[in-house]
Amino acid sequence: MNEASSDTRTSPAVTDGRRAKGERRRRALIEATVRVIARDGAAGVTHRTVAREAELPTTATTYYFSSIDALLTAALTQCMEEDSARIEALAAGPGDSAGKRRSLALLMARILTPPGHLLAEFELCLQAARRPEQRAATRRWQEALAAFAREFTDNPLRVKLFTQAYDGLLLQALLADEPPTADEFEELLRELLPDPGGRRPA
Repeated sequence: MNEASSDTRTSPAVTDGRRAKGERRRRALIEATVRVIARDGAAGVTHRTVAREAELPTTATTYYFSSIDALLTAALTQCMEEDSARIEALAAGPGDSAGKRRSLALLMARILTPPGHLLAEFELCLQAARRPEQRAATRRWQEALAAFAREFTDNPLRVKLFTQAYDGLLLQALLADEPPTADEFEELLRELLPDPGGRRPA
């Protein structure tokens, strides 16, 4: 038996290449879903519209996602993972409390311009409010916010206040005629998270 016919199994390199291609396609579909929601709302998400946005065949969405709910859950999960990673990086990064608070204010102002991605995230969270099975995706987000707050305080009530107020500040910013500036966000954050062990600046 010659070498070519002795082993017909797929080589690891081919398998890894297919897996990588599959991951790229899956991510492209998730990112396309977020863009569709940002433009048309969650009601605009169908297998066809997402595939068209991703420039992939419609069969790709049905291959990687068994339903629209599965696609929305994946989009919410990815958004929460990315948002959590940014907040965690701020909490673990260098600098004192004032510097971290300023960095968060700058981040809040930046994600509002343009607001489409943030609008999509809020729509996805509202979908999760109606579907308990999707809420697990938001847990890491709440944990990331709590970890950031604990850089300032170990008071459980103040930590809870910050984690619940943060999204509210962004939602109100979306409703405003003019989005708040980083300075305005920083002023609000200073009330929520005063410098630990010291008085708030006047």
